[in-house]
Amino acid sequence: MLLPFYHNKFIEAGVDEVGRGCFAGPVYAAAVILPKTFYHPLLNDSKELTKEERNLLRPIIEEECWSFAVSSVSNVEIDRINILQASFKAMHLALNKLESAPELLLVDGNRFKPYKKMPHKCIVKGDGTYASIAAASVLAKTYRDEYMENLHTKYEMYLWNKNKGYGTREHRAAIDVHGLCRYHRKSFNIWPDFENTEDEVILEN
Repeated sequence: MLLPFYHNKFIEAGVDEVGRGCFAGPVYAAAVILPKTFYHPLLNDSKELTKEERNLLRPIIEEECWSFAVSSVSNVEIDRINILQASFKAMHLALNKLESAPELLLVDGNRFKPYKKMPHKCIVKGDGTYASIAAASVLAKTYRDEYMENLHTKYEMYLWNKNKGYGTREHRAAIDVHGLCRYHRKSFNIWPDFENTEDEVILEN
């Protein structure tokens, strides 16, 4: 069972990101402030939920939370500043958009770039420990999946509607055949000769 809060005294925002390990697309992050009494039996780390469960939870979280925000950082920016810094930036952008100011940040993982002067607590596997982080993981995951499914309509050969940009066998095979497109992360070195193929793929789409 998820813990409802880390410290009863403070207004807490759970923060999580999705898409760090993907070959293509942006990294997404969400920040969520839940009432300390919030409970839903399905809520868990988004990776442990089905697509249907995540989509069911998303409007419930958005309706019952005190505040939420979702932001993303593009693959172009990821290539420019690296994926770790891009993940931090996406989290900061989400925090900037919160309508209510938290007093403590609960961040999934073991590293975080301090946000302003706000205290934070990094929690490994926090999305399976605290409700607010789990809620953030659900929002980040559903928003990013939706984005990649929309991209799939223009780049069907990569099967982003199924793999969401992760380096599955099918995605790798499609890259071998079609090369990289403008949404792939070139800094990940997933296609050693992409300079010779990128323009062709972009022009076709």
